[in-house]
Amino acid sequence: MRYLTIALAKGRLAKQTMEMLEKIGIFCEEMKDEKTRKLIFTNEELKLRFFLAKATDVPTYVEYGAADIGFVGKDTILEEGRNLYEVLDLGFGKCRMCVCGPESAREKLQNHELIRVASKYPAIARDYFYNVKHQTVEIIKLNGSVELAPIVGLSEVIVDIVETGSTLRENGLVVLEEVCPLSARMVVNQVSMKMENERIRRLIEQMRELIRKENA
Repeated sequence: MRYLTIALAKGRLAKQTMEMLEKIGIFCEEMKDEKTRKLIFTNEELKLRFFLAKATDVPTYVEYGAADIGFVGKDTILEEGRNLYEVLDLGFGKCRMCVCGPESAREKLQNHELIRVASKYPAIARDYFYNVKHQTVEIIKLNGSVELAPIVGLSEVIVDIVETGSTLRENGLVVLEEVCPLSARMVVNQVSMKMENERIRRLIEQMRELIRKENA
């Protein structure tokens, strides 16, 4: 039996995913060692391999088959636009992708004015404005705190993830439009789904059952 390789987005998402997997009997003790320099972790008994990757790289590993399965946020899946199967909403890490800005920008959005939009997620922003709103905008990619952009006049609005909205409020910004809801997802390589159909489907079913029980 070949190993199934699982890629996890580093940080809180990986921790929460492993907690879920443990509830269905999938353990990987060596991953818990915070001091380890190892990159690949193995569960010999279940023939599973795990590795941690930067969230934005997880869909790439899965598309190219370096990982059979990936666990990553919906925002990353949308932004990266890779060819893979999204098979399960894990129900945690919930937040929203929104268009935010000062209240004064609301009218510009309603009138479909040509505005500048700053975002860490240019692909999501472009898709929303061009394909959903049919509004022509100039998109500026930023890597740091996007809240700065409308404050210093770089852009009229931003497209960003909103969890509680406290950062927005502190900076005099509000949610103007909601783009889409987000949460952690399970994705599968297209070839792996055919080759390892039984093992992967069993894992999906176990996870789905666990989510159902926890939400009951």
